[in-house]
Amino acid sequence: MTADPAPPEPPDDEGGLIRVATIPHADPYVDAVLPVDAVRVGPAAEPSPWLDVAHLHAHAAEVDVLHLHSGDDAVAALTGQCWAETVRRLGLPFVVTVHRLPPAGDPFDAHLDAVLATAEVVFTLTPGAADAIADRFGRTAIVVAHPTAAVPDPELGAERGLVGLRLAPPSPGVPDAESLVRAALSGAVSGGGRLRVLADDERYAGAVVRDLADRDELELVVHPRSERPAQLQQVHVAVLPDRCGTHSRDLEICRDVGTHVVAPSCGWFAEQWSEVVPYATDAAGRLDPLSLTGAVAAALTRPMPLPADRGWRAEQRAAVQEVHAAVYRQVAADRRWP
Repeated sequence: MTADPAPPEPPDDEGGLIRVATIPHADPYVDAVLPVDAVRVGPAAEPSPWLDVAHLHAHAAEVDVLHLHSGDDAVAALTGQCWAETVRRLGLPFVVTVHRLPPAGDPFDAHLDAVLATAEVVFTLTPGAADAIADRFGRTAIVVAHPTAAVPDPELGAERGLVGLRLAPPSPGVPDAESLVRAALSGAVSGGGRLRVLADDERYAGAVVRDLADRDELELVVHPRSERPAQLQQVHVAVLPDRCGTHSRDLEICRDVGTHVVAPSCGWFAEQWSEVVPYATDAAGRLDPLSLTGAVAAALTRPMPLPADRGWRAEQRAAVQEVHAAVYRQVAADRRWP
């Protein structure tokens, strides 16, 4: 049996850095919300070693706060009841940010039930998600805005009438590429525009999409992930491919660069930003092609939005970091001086 670690010593003064173990260790959102008085602890390996209960036992005294960003299925598979009980038994100050809240009854619910029952503080990104967390799990969530996700390139312009559809890797949470592309293509043509399919890997597109591109019915652009903000900046309307979800980083990129968004009616995408035109999905997350076609055509009638004000976005990010700093210091203090 592994002995529980000794409790950490309090900092020498109130200005000391808070040691935070984040899961994942680094990603654009995690980086954006980390307060200036916090330092990340542990290796940058993925999957995070903090998902291993043996690592938790061995290194619990090295951290002041453990912060899980919940939304990845691979992480959810490892953060079940046993993991959450270990966190609780070790007395680790535990914070969770809920990025994705699937339909009730989804297997992902078991993960959320375990970690939300253990967390001292819960964050999420929209009021609708907070209401759902309260209804389904009996937890009150602090709502914080999604910080800025991209800086517009002043050398790039957007083409009016151009619709961009980003194809994600095939997964249970994404409708099949052919259905998405045909519906978006129909909407683009109906609205007097054209369709550009964006993919990190050409394999995501499939034979039908490549054939349509070969016949010049659409444009297929394969680009590295690092170029996603630039690609989204060049289109008038961006279509999010999610079958179900709660929040979207791509949507925040579009807000930053000034691109309209067409997103599924599931989740709370429209609460992230007002420039969202929803398309319907059913209770199982299945795509309604006619709804997507109509949403794309409707979005093309709207003028292109301005990029988000950089000063306001900087203030917003600073405010989000301040909220995280206050929570980290409070839960860390609760552990040190029970």
